Amino acid sequence: MKKGITKREREVTDTEEILSILDKAKVLHLGLVDGDEPYVVPMNYGYIMEDGKLTVYLHGAKVGRKLDVMRANPKAFFELDCDIVPFEGKTACNYGITYASVMGRGRAVIVDDENTEEKIKGLKVLMKTQTGRDFEITDKMAGIVSVIRIDVSDYTAKKRPMG
Repeated sequence: MKKGITKREREVTDTEEILSILDKAKVLHLGLVDGDEPYVVPMNYGYIMEDGKLTVYLHGAKVGRKLDVMRANPKAFFELDCDIVPFEGKTACNYGITYASVMGRGRAVIVDDENTEEKIKGLKVLMKTQTGRDFEITDKMAGIVSVIRIDVSDYTAKKRPMG
């Protein structure tokens, strides 16, 4: 899990607190490498945490730049955040923002149409994360979108409380 936290006093290691961040945040910023350029896209997401292993599910159109980039280079990085509240101070250095965030990296896998069961699972996970509700997903519904699974190799979480 650990990699690259500069301000250790802000690090979140408690699993329940990390799950809370994953539940509260609703937009994941997905970073990919398109040739020699970074490519970042905001997306809705769902997640599963099993035995400390994080798996993220995304969905989108069946064609487009994002999928083309993943096919060429499946390395992925993501960031998501919540509890964003700006605060003021007496001097410029006392201004800031509160937040809680999770960042991670892994391998993006495009779940193909032959694996309808996993596509449905990913879409159900996404809807549960986004709404807190369980939805029925049909083969037809799964067939009209792409589902992406990120097998997360490592992640970190941080929290900055009020000034």
